[in-house]
Amino acid sequence: MEIDATPIGLNARSTPGTYSGAFDAVRARFAAASGLAAGHFSFNTKQGQCPTCKGLGSLDLDVQYLPDITVDCPACHGARFTGETLAVRVDGLTIADVLELTVADALGRYAGVPAIARPLRPIADVGLGYLRLGEPTPALSGGESQRLRIAARLRSSQRDVLYVLDEPSTGLHPVDIGTLVGVFDRLLDDGATILVIDHDLDLLAAADHVIDLGPAGGPGGGRIVAQGTPDEVATDPASVTGPYLRGSRASS
Repeated sequence: MEIDATPIGLNARSTPGTYSGAFDAVRARFAAASGLAAGHFSFNTKQGQCPTCKGLGSLDLDVQYLPDITVDCPACHGARFTGETLAVRVDGLTIADVLELTVADALGRYAGVPAIARPLRPIADVGLGYLRLGEPTPALSGGESQRLRIAARLRSSQRDVLYVLDEPSTGLHPVDIGTLVGVFDRLLDDGATILVIDHDLDLLAAADHVIDLGPAGGPGGGRIVAQGTPDEVATDPASVTGPYLRGSRASS
C-alpha cells in the first residue's frame, strides 16, 4: 500500500472530522439531542448547509485581472451551517464550535464517547492532535496528509500489509520524527512491513535494515553500495551515508 503525500479531498468539505468518521458520531449526538435529522448537522446537505456558501464557509470573489479573493461567507460568517442548525447546542457547543476543536481537545471533551474518541485517537497518535476537526484537508501539508492516511490505517488489520512511504520525514521536527518512529513500530508489531525512502538520519537509525543507494545522484547513482543494520552501514567504508549516520548515532 502506497501512502503518498497528495492532498486529501478536493475542497473544504473534506476535514479530519469527516475523513476519520468521527464527525458522523458528532452529528448523531446532535440529532439525538435536538430531535432534528442528522442531515441538519452536515455542511454537505441542503438541510444543514448555509444556502449562501453551500457549506464551505467562504466565497470566492472574482477580481478582474487579479486572482480570486476568498472571504468569509457574509451569511453564516464562516460557520457553514443554517441558523436553525447553529441554534442547537449540545454540551454547551454548537456544531460549528465542535468543528473548531482540535483533535486533542475533542479527545478530552469526548473521552467517554467511544464513537467519537476511537477514530480520533490514531490522529493524535501520529502527532496531528493540533489539527482542527473542521480544518480543510486539501490545505494540509504533504507530510500531514501522509500521516493522516497512516492514522486511518492504524485501526485496520496490519497482517500481510506492505507500506511504501516516500520521504515521510519531510517538514517534521525531530520530536515528530520520534512520534513517527513510534507509529511505525506499532504497525510492525501488528504484522505490517514498511519500506521507507528517506534520508533523515534519525529515521535511518531506527530502521531494521538500511539499503544505501549511490554512490552519487542521477546517472552516477542507483547502485547498492551498502546495506545491513544501521550499525553495519555506518561502519561500511563504501557507504557515503555511513559517516553521517555514524556521527548522528554518536551524538544521540
